[in-house]
Amino acid sequence: MHPILAYQERISVYLLCWLIFGVMLAAVLALPHDFSWTEALSLAVPLTLVYSGICLSSWYVCRVYPLQKSSLAQVIVVQTMAATLTILLWILIASGWVVILERALVLTTFRSRVLTKAPLLIGVGNILYGLTVAVHYLIATFEASKESEQRELQSRIFAQEAELKALRAQINPHFLFNSLNSISALATQDPAAVRAMTLRLADFLRKSLRLGAQEMIRLEEEISMSLNFLEIEQIRYGSRLQIMQNVEEVCKDCLTPPLILQPLIENAVHHGIAHILHGGTITIEASWRGSVLHVRIENPVDPDRPHNRKGGLGLENVSKRLRAIYKDDAQLQTEESNGIFRVNLWLPAQTSRDFHSRSSATTTVKVSENLPA
Repeated sequence: MHPILAYQERISVYLLCWLIFGVMLAAVLALPHDFSWTEALSLAVPLTLVYSGICLSSWYVCRVYPLQKSSLAQVIVVQTMAATLTILLWILIASGWVVILERALVLTTFRSRVLTKAPLLIGVGNILYGLTVAVHYLIATFEASKESEQRELQSRIFAQEAELKALRAQINPHFLFNSLNSISALATQDPAAVRAMTLRLADFLRKSLRLGAQEMIRLEEEISMSLNFLEIEQIRYGSRLQIMQNVEEVCKDCLTPPLILQPLIENAVHHGIAHILHGGTITIEASWRGSVLHVRIENPVDPDRPHNRKGGLGLENVSKRLRAIYKDDAQLQTEESNGIFRVNLWLPAQTSRDFHSRSSATTTVKVSENLPA
């Protein structure tokens, strides 16, 4: 659709500008006293408004011959031809309007006086057509720039979605690898435990597939999946693996990316509890501080264990997902002291009610102010 006719505000501004041009043309006709103000306004204003409608057609010429893809000479030739045809049509309409005015207002020598102003009208027609073409080219350039920005934004969104899908796709294979190792370790020792672990693993995978397909889930659901995973591991580790959780009630409705905690819980088991003879307790805590959701996971570790300098796949995966989803509005920090390994996770505290309507700029300021230095 025509970019001016598509918006009522643009139509109003467009007609107002042409009305001003019509009054200015009437002044040019009336001030030398060749026409009275009544004659000048009756002639200039209606013709100018009619010409505004004719000049709208120049948009289609501008689209066929855009400045970015056409040579300057080609644009000049084409627009000159279009201007000539437009002015001829305008002059033809003006001739009929002059006859109507002469008869309606009983004006003497009106046609002959208008005829002497023909060069002026042709010159004004050229100027107004040129201005209309310039406006149309500006609109075309603006819309092309806007479309380019939208395509770039869409490309970034697609790239981000592809990255998130790739990162989330890493979770299940890594988790299955560790779970199958656990099942293998029990296969010759406790077949009943293997059966129980297999059934619980199937239930966990079914739930993770359902919730993992969502963009965001409630923290209560995320922690529930983590506890299901720990129940699977308890079959193998028995009393060596203890669980403690302290989640503030207000935090349960906060939204988190699905399976964001599961790799951290998995690390707590396989890099912590598994290397301690008497096992220990994995603690999950969640609190709401200002505009930030703080989740902490603690587990005992063997201080003499070999350290992985590059960090585990789980931590790296979670860090990349946080950057892709929240940019600088989320943080993941790890620390170890006195035989306890801690993972601190800070996320924007948002619920399902404000997830789709939250202001990115406002949230960025608030979250950044509450994040640790």
